[in-house]
Amino acid sequence: MTTLIRNGTVVNATGRMAADVLVDGETIAAVAAPGVFTEADTIIDAAGKYVIPGGIDGHTHMEMPFGGTFSNDTFATGTTAAAWGGTTTIIDFAVQAKGTSLLSTMDKWHEKADNHCAIDYGFHMIISDVNDSSLKEMESCIDAGVNSFKMFMAYPGVFYSTDGEILRAMQRASETGSMIMMHAENGIAIDQLVAQAIAAGRTEPLHHSLTRPPELEGEATSRAIQLAKVTGAPLYIVHLSARHALEAVAAARNTGQNVFAETCPQYLYLSIEDMKKPDFEGSKYVASPPLRPKDHQTDLWRGLRTNDLSVVSTDHCPFCFKDQKELGRDDFSKIPNGMPGVEHRMDLLHQGVVAGEISLERWVEISSTTPARMFGLNGRKGTIAPGADADIVVYDPTAKQTISAATHHMNVDYSAYEGMDITGKVDTVMSRGAVVIADGAFHGREGHGKFLKRDLSQYLI
Repeated sequence: MTTLIRNGTVVNATGRMAADVLVDGETIAAVAAPGVFTEADTIIDAAGKYVIPGGIDGHTHMEMPFGGTFSNDTFATGTTAAAWGGTTTIIDFAVQAKGTSLLSTMDKWHEKADNHCAIDYGFHMIISDVNDSSLKEMESCIDAGVNSFKMFMAYPGVFYSTDGEILRAMQRASETGSMIMMHAENGIAIDQLVAQAIAAGRTEPLHHSLTRPPELEGEATSRAIQLAKVTGAPLYIVHLSARHALEAVAAARNTGQNVFAETCPQYLYLSIEDMKKPDFEGSKYVASPPLRPKDHQTDLWRGLRTNDLSVVSTDHCPFCFKDQKELGRDDFSKIPNGMPGVEHRMDLLHQGVVAGEISLERWVEISSTTPARMFGLNGRKGTIAPGADADIVVYDPTAKQTISAATHHMNVDYSAYEGMDITGKVDTVMSRGAVVIADGAFHGREGHGKFLKRDLSQYLI
């Protein structure tokens, strides 16, 4: 089957042009001047619209265990919601439990995801139990196409790794060419602040943020960078939220160190003020790192322009307000950490274009092209070019919409952006040549998505 997308403006990270796109089967066959091709089995008119590569969300948590419950999106519901928002690839985190192996963890995540995803997917591996066996297994994971390993400087007793354990894993990453991803918050100090707050009766959701101050994110980020420098390992800071951490990343990058960072839409658009909402509504915004004072947003947008922040992912980890977030009604430390967002990332970042914070090309770069290069998918994903997978979004830049839980497709009972009016909307989405979103309806299917065996990072300095 062939599909011709005509009359649109093709936007890649490198520029934009009026062009038609011919799709043959699952791949892009040609990008040509308007009118060169006139026939195809299916013709999509993209007049007045952008034709962009499908989004890549490099940080999701489907069906993730946390605090006695699970994030509420399955791989089926979460990837369907992603498609509605113009994301055609996710990379989810397989979570090693203490006392288990990395390979058994990978098998478990394959059981959850295989034959259930509506779009293509890959995995990162969370290492929570650093020992000789797990360090050896890192190479087997790489052979299986999982070559990025997340560690935690937070959550003592659950995911936390000591500096010595981090050092050992980074040495292994340096040997194998793999990437260490870091949740950088000083969990030891944070736990003390949390205990003090609860003992003093300060149990409201706001205190989740106040006990995780930006200075402790900055300190942990700096420490991770120094450990990476000692070992020579590439380092990727996940969900960076604070200027303190951004300053440390920028300084390292200025010396030529392979240090990269992502931020998330919630840190660009939401703030600590949302956590002050009455009647426990603030719990909807509990995530880690927490939302910051609004003035941090200016620094984050600047970081996106300078490439000190290279990627925007969602950290999509949805817990329902009813029954899940409410587990911490009397103790903020028991509120499941996470927010929904996989459906709205592309639209929210487009607001950055509308507001003049980033260029149209930079929108594509941070949401699709750089994630493809960062996580070993370059050439297959993240570009409108011959030979690439036909993961294509036709995007209407003038359409108006209002974000609401009443209309979103994520399996969660609230929206973090409820009532937000935005400009721009997905019109048509193709995943490997198959139309999955069109005419305001889902045309895909559970199980269409393929597992992506990823190469090593193609973005290292």
